[in-house]
Amino acid sequence: MITLTGVTDGATAKGEQTRELILSTALRLFREQGYGKTTMRAIATEAGVSVGNAYYYYGSKDHLMQAYYDLLQHQHREAVESVLATETAFVPRMVGVLRAWLDVAAPYHEFAGTFFKTAADPRSPLSPFSEESRPARDASVEIFRRVVDGSDLKVPAELRSELPELLWLLQMGIVLFWVHDQSDDVRRTRTLIDRAVPLVDRLLRLTRIPGVRGVTNDLVGLIRSVKP
Repeated sequence: MITLTGVTDGATAKGEQTRELILSTALRLFREQGYGKTTMRAIATEAGVSVGNAYYYYGSKDHLMQAYYDLLQHQHREAVESVLATETAFVPRMVGVLRAWLDVAAPYHEFAGTFFKTAADPRSPLSPFSEESRPARDASVEIFRRVVDGSDLKVPAELRSELPELLWLLQMGIVLFWVHDQSDDVRRTRTLIDRAVPLVDRLLRLTRIPGVRGVTNDLVGLIRSVKP
C-alpha cells in the first residue's frame, strides 16, 4: 500500500488486510448462517483475530453491512463501465446496469432474505434510505446519473434532474423482487428487467409531448414536495 508520501506503510497495509479479512469472513458467515445468527465473536474466531480487534475495525455487524454496501457499489461501478462506454441508447444502458447489479450481488442472494428483515425497518441504519447508507446510496444514484447523461434519452430538464434518483428507486423495487426470487439464476428478475426497462423508456419519451408536459411538471412538483 502506498501512502500520500509515496512510502510503503507496512502497518497500514497489514491493517487493511485485517479489515478485508474480517469483512470477507463476515460475508461468508452471513451466507452460511444468516445475518441474524452470525455474531461478532463468531466472525472474529473464523477470521483468526481477537474479538477486540474485530470491534476495532468494525464497531458492530451494522458497520460490517455498511462496508458490504460500499463494496457492492464499488464492484457495481466497475462492472458497468463497459456498457456505459459502448452503449448510447437508454434501454441497453439501463438494462446493462441493472443486470450488472444482479451479477455482483449473486453470491449474497442466499442470505438476502434474512438480512432484508433488518434492512426493511425504516429505523434501521441498514435501511437503504438511512443516513448511514447515504454514501452507498449516493454512489448508486451517480451511476444512474451517468446512465441518463450518456444516453440518447430526451426528457424535460425538470424531470431530468430528478430522474437518476427515480431510477435508483426503480432498482430498489427490483432488488425487493430479487430477494424473493427463487427461480434458477433469478430468471424471473432478469425477465422483469428486460420487460420493464423498455416500458420505462417509452413512458419517459412521452413526457416530451406538449399535452403531457403539464402532467410531467405536476409529477416533478409532487416528487420535490415529499423528498426529505
